[in-house]
Amino acid sequence: MSINPRAVAPPARLRPDLQAIADLVPPQARVLDLGCGDGALLESLLLQKKVRGRGIELSEDGVLACVRRGLSVRQGDLGEGLADYPDDSFDIVILAQTLPFLDDPAYILGEMLRVGRQAIVSFPNWGSWRCRLDLLFTGRMPPAADLPQAWYEAPRRQPFTITDFAHFCVTIGLTIEQELYLAGGTRIQPRTMKNLRATTAVFSLSRTQPRIEAHPA
Repeated sequence: MSINPRAVAPPARLRPDLQAIADLVPPQARVLDLGCGDGALLESLLLQKKVRGRGIELSEDGVLACVRRGLSVRQGDLGEGLADYPDDSFDIVILAQTLPFLDDPAYILGEMLRVGRQAIVSFPNWGSWRCRLDLLFTGRMPPAADLPQAWYEAPRRQPFTITDFAHFCVTIGLTIEQELYLAGGTRIQPRTMKNLRATTAVFSLSRTQPRIEAHPA
């Protein structure tokens, strides 16, 4: 796809979790960015990695921001948007910081790995030591360090940890190909108490089980 001629300068520095995702995307890949927000990641991938990229975004403000960047983005729900794409339409499908807000994460991940060969997801980790201390000493469910949102605010999120997600991948038949961890924006080694130290996780996933064929009623 073409890039807006006005976007001739390098994009602004990406958020640390988005940069970690960008580092996992190979050059010239076919990329679909789900919940792409203002298009910062997609624009960076287009300019720096020369990918062929598209996005899906629900909010009108996000879609307008993407259009201003000259990006190819459609407005709509993730499930409905993914259903419109045939199998293996993309090399990489990205879901950044959206997983806790999904009503049916197994279905969305299954669809991501139907239309794409690889899925990259990032999410905040409620297993980090600060979250554990907050819960221990206050008795209240804390916001994640990298997702400062109250439990009652829309959209509602479901807290989970890195360990929860690893077990979830086994349950639905997904293989974790690569993993990156951030603590306050700084990358940490995955073998050093990742579930305790990391505030955000980034996983590259592939499928090891048959596809989920239909959305449950």
